[in-house]
Amino acid sequence: MTTLLQISDPHFGTVQPDVLGALLRMANAQLPDLLVLSGDITQRARPVQFRAARALMDRLGAPLLAIPGNHDIPLFNLWARLRHPYARHCAAFGPELEPVFRSPGLLVIGVNTTRAHRHEDGEVSAAQVDRVAGLLATATAAQLRVVVVHQPI
Repeated sequence: MTTLLQISDPHFGTVQPDVLGALLRMANAQLPDLLVLSGDITQRARPVQFRAARALMDRLGAPLLAIPGNHDIPLFNLWARLRHPYARHCAAFGPELEPVFRSPGLLVIGVNTTRAHRHEDGEVSAAQVDRVAGLLATATAAQLRVVVVHQPI
């Protein structure tokens, strides 16, 4: 059986040690085939918060698919927000903002719904819908198909 562990809105920077301990125990018991971080990984997109999140994901020891949330874009540093909104996310989780994971039992498609010019409301473009539809069309009958977004569609 394929196991996917989705973690959404952990808001590193506000995380409590007891909660992290419980998450580690659960993940070690479940042994997920894939970890999915579905946005708001950090509270304020600070490098230390991204490093803490990455360190925990590395401890869990499974493949990782991470997409940004609105809290993962700098809020108060307008220069960074407008010029390099995803730089800190990419430094921690790699350059792909819409990653895809494929295995015999899974097809997981990340969709970046954040927009640097808006802090709260997400958006899915027509190009993103087309991309997802094309990827879903390539799935095999044995693959569970999962589309991951941060904000509600």
